[in-house]
Amino acid sequence: MPSCFMIMPYGRKATQADPKLGPAEIDFNALWDRAYVPAIKALGYEPVRADQDTSALIVSEMLERIYFADLVLADMTIPNGNVYYEVGIRHASQKTGCVLLAADWSKQLFDVVQLRTVRYPLPEGEITAATAAAMQAAIKEPIRALSDGISPMHQSIPGYPDKVDPRKATVMRGQLAEQAAFQTKIRAVRAAPAAERMKRAQALIAAEGNPPATYAKALALLLLLRDCVDTTADWNVVLDYIKNLPDRFANEPEVQENRAFAAAQVGNEIEAIAEIETLIDLAGPTPERLGLMGGRYKRLARATAASAAERNQSLVKAIGCYERGMELDLNAYYCSGNLPRLYRTRGSAGDEERAQSTLRLVIASCERARRMQIADEWLRPTLLAAAFDLGEPDKADELADAVIAEGQARWKVSAMLSDLENTVSHVDDPARRARLSAIIDKIKTA
Repeated sequence: MPSCFMIMPYGRKATQADPKLGPAEIDFNALWDRAYVPAIKALGYEPVRADQDTSALIVSEMLERIYFADLVLADMTIPNGNVYYEVGIRHASQKTGCVLLAADWSKQLFDVVQLRTVRYPLPEGEITAATAAAMQAAIKEPIRALSDGISPMHQSIPGYPDKVDPRKATVMRGQLAEQAAFQTKIRAVRAAPAAERMKRAQALIAAEGNPPATYAKALALLLLLRDCVDTTADWNVVLDYIKNLPDRFANEPEVQENRAFAAAQVGNEIEAIAEIETLIDLAGPTPERLGLMGGRYKRLARATAASAAERNQSLVKAIGCYERGMELDLNAYYCSGNLPRLYRTRGSAGDEERAQSTLRLVIASCERARRMQIADEWLRPTLLAAAFDLGEPDKADELADAVIAEGQARWKVSAMLSDLENTVSHVDDPARRARLSAIIDKIKTA
């Protein structure tokens, strides 16, 4: 009997799915036993998964299974690094016989979302008999139809692996050299004095074509322009750049996120919220998107022109967005870092305990990022805000010096100061409040 090797996560795994769309957790072992195994047998294959061996597969054995299996199925429902790696190996090593599958509510990473994927219903994660039966019915015929599909490597590179036209390599080397030159120009702008970066970024955009020829280049220039923003007025330059992009670029989720953020920075909070909500409906929630929307509601909660009832409604919505974002990824401190002072502003029963527990999570997440040497310009400002929330002037003073030394853009400093001033308003001890206020003054005059 031909063999089918299954690539998928093991055990129970969190999905980070929107609760309205999919389960919070999936029992992948139950998914394998109750749904995949019967479906694979019905297709005439012997189902095999790595954990069925008497001992764990070493790398060479795993590679052999992926290469020699008559069919490989890969469940892409959650972004699992091992699954993505093993799919890449199969695509490169065999011309056919690799089928991707995923729950109908799931969102795949950019490179994979472009590949044909068999979708199946998965309303719950325990895999009941009804769920297993519905899934089997949804996947059997599509697997049969796609099992002879050609892999992206063989499809994209004629003659791959051993009969590739050498002229193709020459063209590709030229393209790589061009890309390297472009990236050098990007780095040169980023290395320029802060006062010159925006002007240089605009000059590079003019030189590289507006709009650029490829999405990769368009996105790289957008992120460069965003990072060169110093004043609030500079955000209009970002919006104008996005406005001139072709629809096929402008409608990409990352561009939409940046458009919403830029719109908010020039005062269009409601427009930004509407755009983020639409993006979440179409592409799903992420900590970044929920944090972005939480930030818009946070500003509305502090708007002096709004009524007390309106400010309170915005505060509740801001907290809700940040909490959802935190729950999607506890290591993404952008959302959790905003919650302590918002809990204290709300002042409901249990909010001080919530603020304290969230602060512990924020610090742990930031320390993890520091240990892993994750480059993030918001790391020290987040730790600074946490030191303020904890009421620790000595630590806050040390972190303030580090933030000043980094030379943050003025719009970022303004956003940070707004949060720090909000925190100080909740400090009862006069001496601590005075010291923390002095640190704010130091940042303002730096």
